[in-house]
Formats: sequence, C-alpha cells, structure tokens
Amino acid sequence: MIDDENDVLEFPEDEEPTIDDIDQDPEDEDEEAELETGADDSARIKELEDRYVRLFAEYDNFRKRTAKEKEDLYSSAVVEVTKQWLSVLDNIDRALDAARTAAAEDGETDETEDKMLQGLELIKKQAQDVLAKINVTEIECERGTVFDPNLHEAVMHTEDDSLGENEVAQVFQKGYILKDRVVRHAVVQVAN
Repeated sequence: MIDDENDVLEFPEDEEPTIDDIDQDPEDEDEEAELETGADDSARIKELEDRYVRLFAEYDNFRKRTAKEKEDLYSSAVVEVTKQWLSVLDNIDRALDAARTAAAEDGETDETEDKMLQGLELIKKQAQDVLAKINVTEIECERGTVFDPNLHEAVMHTEDDSLGENEVAQVFQKGYILKDRVVRHAVVQVAN
C-alpha cells in the first residue's frame, strides 16, 4: 500500500519481499533462460548474418531485374515507333531512285531538278541521323552477302553462277537492327 503522506511502499509484515516477488516480463524470463542455459550467441549472430545476406541478395536481384525490364521496355518502344517510320524512309529512297532514274533518262538535268534531288538526299541523311541517334542501324546487306535467316527474310530463290550458295542476289527492302534486336528483317532474293 502507498502511504499518501510519505509515498513509501509498505509490505505485509509477515513476509520480506524478494527479487522473485517482483512481476517480471515473460520475454525477460526467456532471455534469462537463454543466458542460464548457455545458448550460443554466435549461432544467433550467424543466423542474423545469413538472413541479412539473403535479403541483400534478393534486393540486388530485384534491382537488376527492374533495370533489365526498364531497358526492355525502352527497346520495345523504340522498335515499335521505328517500325512505323521505316515506311517513310522507304518512300524517301523510292523518290530518290525515281529522281535519279529520271535524270539519267533525260541526259541532262536543270537546276530545279538538281535542287530537288539534293533536298531529297538531305532529308534521307537527316532520317538516317535520327535513326543513328537512337542506335538503329541498317543491316549490311548487298549482293554477295551470305544469307543469315536471323537478319534476312528470303522471298525468292534464283540460280546464279556468279554467286555462291546461300548468297544474297538482290535486296528488295532494307533491314534495320537496334543493338542486338531486329527491327525489320531485310527482304532478299537468295541465290543457289
């Protein structure tokens, strides 16, 4: 009982309080039991270190996986947008070829035709520069190149003694690649 005047604890007269009479927390009893039984602290430390190493490894794997997913997402977006613009680049090439063919047939070109041809060439160069900035490059493919099914799509076959077996005879449509990912296969004719 607490005496309001003196704020002193009073215990019953017949018993002396002992340390065991004081209410203890059950967790404290468990800790005391571990200490009393001589539990090995190094085993507990080893377990905690193991848990820490595993958690760190999980986090590192998560970080790498999300970075790879982010890169894949970017690459996929670039590929999809580039596919849409390649038809525009193909039409620029066709316009250049038509202008050159027309100039060759006429024999001589006037100043206006020359400027139009130069303008088309500048537009083509600008389009190629934009593709180069986003790491999209043209697949090297010309007559005599060895056919690679990973990069080329064969739509025709021909017999040609001047070419070896499985060599490109003609290119119908240019192919493009982003790093190691094919944006569009080169459409070709294969010989022999």
